[in-house]
Amino acid sequence: MLYYERHARRQGYSVIVGIDEAGRGPLAGPVVVAAVYLKTYKFKARIDDSKKLSAAAREEAFKEFSGKSIYGVGMANEGAIDAVRICGALDVAVTDAATKALAGIKRPKPGPGNTILLFDGALACGLGYPSKEIIGGDGKSLSIAAASIVAKVVRDRLMMIYDRIWPQYGFRSHKGYGTREHMLAIARFGLCPIHRRTFCEHLNVRAKRASSELSTLTWK
Repeated sequence: MLYYERHARRQGYSVIVGIDEAGRGPLAGPVVVAAVYLKTYKFKARIDDSKKLSAAAREEAFKEFSGKSIYGVGMANEGAIDAVRICGALDVAVTDAATKALAGIKRPKPGPGNTILLFDGALACGLGYPSKEIIGGDGKSLSIAAASIVAKVVRDRLMMIYDRIWPQYGFRSHKGYGTREHMLAIARFGLCPIHRRTFCEHLNVRAKRASSELSTLTWK
């Protein structure tokens, strides 16, 4: 998990920032991007691709990051996603997250000559710093894995809040993704304010099909 960090240091980079997102594909809620600079590579908690960790393990790692990292979080809500599509929304969130993280690093001071941004997949956008896109980076780079955890924890916590506002959709369990439970809820209740209209506009057939099953379910 440290190959890319060590390689970057051999190239002369002293500030290595991992960047990843959570929530690219859900039908509801924001997309969240985290940029993380690790002060140390030694952690008691398991640091890995957030999808491989339980919610409890992610929370444990997130708590440990508070004293051992500097991170920034960027977010684009459903309105922004509908307005500029997911790629445009990701560009905004990536820029925001990276800018916040870099502003928080005081020593060594980040600059184009000593800083590199490690992106999970094709997230890179023009930030004026050297960068590297790593396919499956959240399972190959400790810095990107840390970013995946921060983004996931922040987004999941927000979706839990939304679940209290709109409990009928079950955001607590599926976090806005297009599960059968979620589709059935959309079929019954329609869309709520945090649904991405551009993601839901092609779901009519599926929603109607799911609607026929509602009579067999008990809703709480």
